[in-house]
Amino acid sequence: MDLQVLRSVPLFKDLDPVQLAHVASIVEEQAIKRNTVLFNEGDLPELFYFIAKGRIRISKMIPGIGEEALAILDQGAYFGEMELIDAKVPRAARALAHEDCILHTIKIADFHTLLGTDRDLAVAILWSFVKTLSERLRATNDKVTAMFALAQFK
Repeated sequence: MDLQVLRSVPLFKDLDPVQLAHVASIVEEQAIKRNTVLFNEGDLPELFYFIAKGRIRISKMIPGIGEEALAILDQGAYFGEMELIDAKVPRAARALAHEDCILHTIKIADFHTLLGTDRDLAVAILWSFVKTLSERLRATNDKVTAMFALAQFK
């Protein structure tokens, strides 16, 4: 695995070369065709993903309405991180290849083993997770606020 590709992922950008090499040792590459479902809401998690090429749609199925896209993720983005924190919780949403993609994957069990063997790596990665989750929560709060504001005018 090319360490520059790994460094382009925000989650890993602040890691030192040795830490990057440790992460690279457990990464696998997958070519995914457009419209391939990577996982559905409710599936048990096995993999964490980051995008080397292409786009992934994260969505939820709304009864009586259909698919509601939560995000379209581009190259360098990662997803499936919530399940890294709590691997026993089913997937919260669906992930679908919005176009042909090259994905890098890490088995969640391998990731936990890696974090357990390198404390500094664990702290660096978990801090990146905290930042990402905070950004995504802020974006969700903004969407909810906008929906309430629009609902008042109806």
